Amino acid sequence: MVLMDEATIEIEAGGADDTVEEEVYRNLQILYGTHTGEQALDREFGIDANITDYPQMSAQALLAAEIVSKTQKYEPRAQVARVEWTASKIVEGNMVPKVVIKIV
Repeated sequence: MVLMDEATIEIEAGGADDTVEEEVYRNLQILYGTHTGEQALDREFGIDANITDYPQMSAQALLAAEIVSKTQKYEPRAQVARVEWTASKIVEGNMVPKVVIKIV
C-alpha cells in the first residue's frame, strides 16, 4: 500500500530565496495532504485518494503522475524533479513517497 499521509517534500538547493522556498513548501504540503473533493470551491484540488486502492506498482506510477500534474497546475513555481519511494517506518510493507522539488 502507498501512504500519502507520510509523504515528504524536499526542495533542491539554489532555486530561490528562503521565503519563496518556505511558501512553496507549505503550499505543497497542503496540496499533497488534501484529497480531491475536500476543497469546496475547487473539487480538483488535492491528490486522488482512490489511487492507493490499486496494486502497489500501479499506485506508485499513478500517484507520481498525479503529483506532477497537480504540482504543475497549483504551484507553477515548483517543478517535480523526481518521486522516490521508501518503506514506511510505521507500517511494514507500505511505501511512502518522497517528492523532490526544483524551484523554477
